[in-house]
Amino acid sequence: MDGVATTLTEPARTAPPSDSHAHVHPNLALAVIAVAQLMVVLDATIVNIALPQIQTGLHFSSAGLSWVLNAYTLTFGGLLLLGGRMGDLFGRRRVFIVGVLVFALASLLGGFAQDQAWLLAMRALQGVGGAIASPTALALVATTFEEGEARNRALGVYAAVSGAGAALGLILGGVLTDLLSWRWVLFVNAPIGIALAIATPYVIAETTGRKGDTLDVPGAVTSTVGMAALVYGFIHAATNSWGSATTIVSFVVGAVLLTAFLVIEARSRSPLMPLRLFRDLTRVGSYLVMLILGAAVFAMFYFLTQFVQDILGFSPLKAGFAFLPVSATIVVVAQIASRLIAKIGPQPLVVAGTLIAGYGLWWLSRLGVGSTYVAGVLPAIMLIAVGMGLLFVAVTLTAVSGVDDHESGIASAMLNVCQQVGGTIGLSALVTVFATAASNFASSHATSLRGPALQQHAFAHGADMAFLAGALFALAGVIAGFLLVRNRQLAADATSGPAALG
Repeated sequence: MDGVATTLTEPARTAPPSDSHAHVHPNLALAVIAVAQLMVVLDATIVNIALPQIQTGLHFSSAGLSWVLNAYTLTFGGLLLLGGRMGDLFGRRRVFIVGVLVFALASLLGGFAQDQAWLLAMRALQGVGGAIASPTALALVATTFEEGEARNRALGVYAAVSGAGAALGLILGGVLTDLLSWRWVLFVNAPIGIALAIATPYVIAETTGRKGDTLDVPGAVTSTVGMAALVYGFIHAATNSWGSATTIVSFVVGAVLLTAFLVIEARSRSPLMPLRLFRDLTRVGSYLVMLILGAAVFAMFYFLTQFVQDILGFSPLKAGFAFLPVSATIVVVAQIASRLIAKIGPQPLVVAGTLIAGYGLWWLSRLGVGSTYVAGVLPAIMLIAVGMGLLFVAVTLTAVSGVDDHESGIASAMLNVCQQVGGTIGLSALVTVFATAASNFASSHATSLRGPALQQHAFAHGADMAFLAGALFALAGVIAGFLLVRNRQLAADATSGPAALG
């Protein structure tokens, strides 16, 4: 374990920033980065509670309404790698500001939408801004704070924000929708984004790109289109069929283009995604665990927000606040984890966090129509929050630990990709499990239950099966964390320098 402490206190191998503001306002810099990340992360869920009002206001069909979420997911997932690499090449502060402004402008214009097409276009543009800002934000943490206690604390804040963002989005969405209108779930981002863009040059140092490196255009095209096709395939499978021609073609196109991307990266002198990052098994393990837990946990919010409203009878506002303990717990546990990791290393946190979150998902699988919030929902989501707080700090640190400064953007982008793609895979897979289980329950109980009672029992049973599948995903994450995440590997990174990565 002593090697771990060495790893986390070894000075970072970073070039001096090119701006006189370097490290003048580290706490303010962290505040700006954390708020930007929060703005991007919560936008994936803040719209959820407003969906009924959006459907009524803009006359969406039930199938079309899902694209209010999917338009954001598609562009965000497809462009993350490109966004991370742009920060490495062109200066992270500059690219961060561009991403934040694009996100804020799209949010403002989306709030004024008078028809479906305009809203969906602006949601897609929000995804573009998020894909540029989010990986750059994590890379800025790695380059603003030296490795050791300062960076651990900063990453603890970043991980807490990333983990709590989904629950905070539900709370804020409920408040704004109930007290104002659905348009304010979009308007709220505009003043925040503008304020962040103004403050950033004063508190965050600029980084310099590597001379001689150019943007890998073939890699950018194949990765972006390939990721978008893959994400679209999962989205289409969830709303239509896994066996439909569109779903199959999307998966085939995604697989072909991503394979081509790997070939291009192996041959490129300035690759978009240096493959040597994957020679570190601990980093690979962190990416894999994030992918699996993204699949297991983030789909949980989709079913649970409906459960507390349709089964427990909560209003949108009350439903939003029902998830407040999740946010608060993640923030507290993440700060504890950021102090523990230097003493015990990342592996115990990854394994314990994944196991605890999985137990929380199993607890949710026991919910029924007669369950209550206090005895049924609350203990389960608290367990999941504890697990996420432990896990996110560990995987966030191991994703960027031992990476040279000029590659920290793409290393952090991969973590975002795994979380985003994992969430998309999980939602599509668990929606399929839910739909099958609910349909089978309704068919077998049609004579004993009728009307709303049948619908409620069928929904509860389908959600239980989805939560159980999520718990099995988490078990796979426990195994991956135990086998791949190694404290010894991190120590080697710190002492061996760039050569340790290949």
